[in-house]
Amino acid sequence: MHILFDENMDRRLKRSLDVKHTILTVQERGWSGKENGELLGLAQHEFDVFITMDQSIEYQQNLIQFDLSIILLKAFSNRRVDVEPLMSQVNELLDTIQPGVFLYLSHGDSTR
Repeated sequence: MHILFDENMDRRLKRSLDVKHTILTVQERGWSGKENGELLGLAQHEFDVFITMDQSIEYQQNLIQFDLSIILLKAFSNRRVDVEPLMSQVNELLDTIQPGVFLYLSHGDSTR
């Protein structure tokens, strides 16, 4: 599975995901500074899943138009120490996630 981390994700969190996945950050892909609509449009051609902490993404974009699964993480901050506890749930989701799905994960719950 090909996974793209949004700019607001700590790149060190890539180590928390299963090694069977290919994971790049927006910065590594060369897409820094792209607006969400353009970013998602580009990502859908190369990636299966987009992981972000941008709480407004579901309200700013018509996510149905993108052929890309999106996982929105909500933690106390985007610091690695606050997000890392969610990564085991992300790993579980990546084993079963379907194309085009939007998932919301926060400490203690998940919503589809």
